[in-house]
Amino acid sequence: MMFNMLKVNKESGLLESVVYQPSPHCDERPVGMVIDTIVIHGISLPPGEFGTSAVEAFFAGKLDKNAHPYFSTIDHLRVSSHLFIRRTGEVIQFVPFNKRAWHAGESFFEGKSHCNDFSIGIELEGTDDVPYEQAQYQQLTRVIAALREAYENIGRHRIVGHADIAPGRKTDPGPVFDWNYLRRNVV
Repeated sequence: MMFNMLKVNKESGLLESVVYQPSPHCDERPVGMVIDTIVIHGISLPPGEFGTSAVEAFFAGKLDKNAHPYFSTIDHLRVSSHLFIRRTGEVIQFVPFNKRAWHAGESFFEGKSHCNDFSIGIELEGTDDVPYEQAQYQQLTRVIAALREAYENIGRHRIVGHADIAPGRKTDPGPVFDWNYLRRNVV
């Protein structure tokens, strides 16, 4: 699968040439906050099911709690992510990078709490125990390259999983996530 080059429009905070579906679940970053971290997550809705529109509905605050029994347990949550990468490699943006998406929850990394303040959240369609698709890894490395070009404070060591910033509370992107691939391919 061939993908076009990706570029961040710093003025709008959007990744050019991807679908943008605005989420209401975001707010302003603290004044002067430097974006220096990328947090990788895994999500599927309903859990373990891929290819549905439920993740988009969830991030948009439009999840039908009656569409699946699990949805009634999460419909009260106000969650978003900057990006969602489907198993096909399609990228959807929900929150501009210059805004704070609500993806990390209670979190801590390298001496700082409230990771939403200084991070960009990328959700991969998946689960902790089903391997992610090659198309997702390819898109993820391209997205990271574009983000690192736009936000020079994002070092390679500041690309982490949700489990790294919320240990004991979160496990994603899970043990099947191929960190070695990512480390070899992130420029």
